[in-house]
Amino acid sequence: MPDSSHRSTQKSSKKLWLVIVLLCMAVLAGWWWTQTSVEPSQKGPRRGGSFMGAVPVNAQQVRLERFAVQLKALGTVTPWSAVQVTSQVSGELDQVLFTEGQQVEKGTLLAQIDPRSYQAALLQAQGALEETRAQLASAELDLKRYEGLYKDDSIARQTLEQQRAAVAQYRGSLKVREAQRDQAGLDVERTRIVAPISGRLGLRAVDAGNYVSAASTELVSITQDNPIAVTFTIAEHELQAVLQAYQQAEPLRVQAWNRDETQLLAEGVLDSIDNQVDVNTGSVRLKARFDNPTQMLFPNQFVNVRLQVTVHEQALLVPADAIQFGTQGRFVWQIKDDNTVVVQPIEIITSDGTSSMLRSGLAAGDWVVVEGVDRLRTGSQVERVTLSADEPSEESEHSVPAVTPELQKKSRGEQGASPAAERKSTTAP
Repeated sequence: MPDSSHRSTQKSSKKLWLVIVLLCMAVLAGWWWTQTSVEPSQKGPRRGGSFMGAVPVNAQQVRLERFAVQLKALGTVTPWSAVQVTSQVSGELDQVLFTEGQQVEKGTLLAQIDPRSYQAALLQAQGALEETRAQLASAELDLKRYEGLYKDDSIARQTLEQQRAAVAQYRGSLKVREAQRDQAGLDVERTRIVAPISGRLGLRAVDAGNYVSAASTELVSITQDNPIAVTFTIAEHELQAVLQAYQQAEPLRVQAWNRDETQLLAEGVLDSIDNQVDVNTGSVRLKARFDNPTQMLFPNQFVNVRLQVTVHEQALLVPADAIQFGTQGRFVWQIKDDNTVVVQPIEIITSDGTSSMLRSGLAAGDWVVVEGVDRLRTGSQVERVTLSADEPSEESEHSVPAVTPELQKKSRGEQGASPAAERKSTTAP
């Protein structure tokens, strides 16, 4: 009996301890739940929910400024002229008179081929020419005598005609000899290899002492790099705007930038447009001309090209970062006078990646949200934050003109329907 009572006491103690542990766990769970429900209200509104306070945003104004419409493309630097220098006569290369990479002018002597065999051929041609001249002179004297004798009826007519034919034959032979002499003289001259164009020399391909063959052995290449050309392509749908601007009196400006578009290498003008569209790519090739005195552009270098098509002096510009995309198209978050935001649909004409040119939707001086749009809803209260001292403000880079009520009315009038009317007819994305 004592053993059974002792066992029942142990079971009662275990149950009591189990109840106590469960109660402690319940208390801890309630405390944790209370803390987690209180923290969000202390830290602020949840992302995307309703907000008790103003949402901090970075905002900028719509401004009227000068805006250049540019087309961007990838281009390849090509020499304005390029020549592979070869010998026009065969023979042993006697001298190489240039330095690799040297800048040369047209007519500069580059190399010399052994001229002795060609000089001998020239002397031979000159001797044959003199012989033919003497034969012609003798035949002409005989012809004069035969003509006198024929008048006196002392010789037959056939003899006179034969002598006339002999004179004509010698005259023809004389022309052949003169041509042979000129060819031999040209060969002697061609043993002196000169630069056909002005430009920069490449690497030497043949050393002195080697035998070179006419029109097949390359000695060196010459590229004209000042001026220099850049070839690039534009899409077919952009061709008409370029053609219209190209036909104006002022040449179209072209800029060449490095690969990451951090350095402007050179500025030039559009020189020519290809005469057909490539049916495989739907693009058109263009060539721009650049002065290159500092050698910033190098043949076969890849560059980023910016072709300036037209310039708008009073363009309505909005920051490109402020433009959002929704089911109804492009829109911005516009800040009203009471610091609330609304969805404002807009239409843009073109963009350069930093600013976009507006067709309608906003007026000069309107404020739009650039950063912080992910927590906005229609009617949300916003607070414009000020950038820190080390961050450049947009106003410091672009001067914003003073906006008057008259200017706002004029801008809205030029844009067509008022923003309020557009907002009534457009559903927020």
